[in-house]
Amino acid sequence: MNIKKLIKGNKRFREAKFTQYKDDFKTLVEHGQKPNILFIGCSDSRVVPDLIVDSKPGDMFLMRNIGNFVPPFKDDFDFHGVSAVIEYAVSVLKVKDIIVCGHTHCGACASLYEDLSTNKKLIHVRKWLELGQKAKEYALLNLLNKKSSKEQLLRTTEKISVAYQLENLLTYPEVAKRIKKGKLNIHGWFYDIEDGSIEVYNPKKAKYKKLK
Repeated sequence: MNIKKLIKGNKRFREAKFTQYKDDFKTLVEHGQKPNILFIGCSDSRVVPDLIVDSKPGDMFLMRNIGNFVPPFKDDFDFHGVSAVIEYAVSVLKVKDIIVCGHTHCGACASLYEDLSTNKKLIHVRKWLELGQKAKEYALLNLLNKKSSKEQLLRTTEKISVAYQLENLLTYPEVAKRIKKGKLNIHGWFYDIEDGSIEVYNPKKAKYKKLK
């Protein structure tokens, strides 16, 4: 895929697919967006939110970043991209559900096991990966004496990371407030790139179960 193919792709979209959603776009322009779902996913090119859940324009408010990480709430005036998205989705759009979706073969989680300390080109990446350290520590502790393979270690890290990101999500005052009032639900999902399936996390049982 290159820029020329993207340009041709837009032409095909305008000539064919756009007409399928013409009325949807018209309504969204005239009345504004009113998505009920905030989807926090990974920037990984293999994970395409609208594709994997077959959603339409206007269905989901999207936030994608390296590792589908959620930084804990901070009451300061620094630049907080993810936090700004969460605040807008919850306080302005009044979404009813927030999904944090991890996935198999996550590059961010794999990078947790690499030494990036001397790479001056990745100073922001190194800092960002700190949000996955708890998941790494959990995986190492729980699989230490179980003769687990590298793949098992990574899958465990990827899955438990979603649980920790949900914990961070609860540090946002408005998120916690709306959950308490029964106006918001949060969900942990795990997408399998190989077969397209999704598992949902049950925080009470600390286990995943496949969506049907």
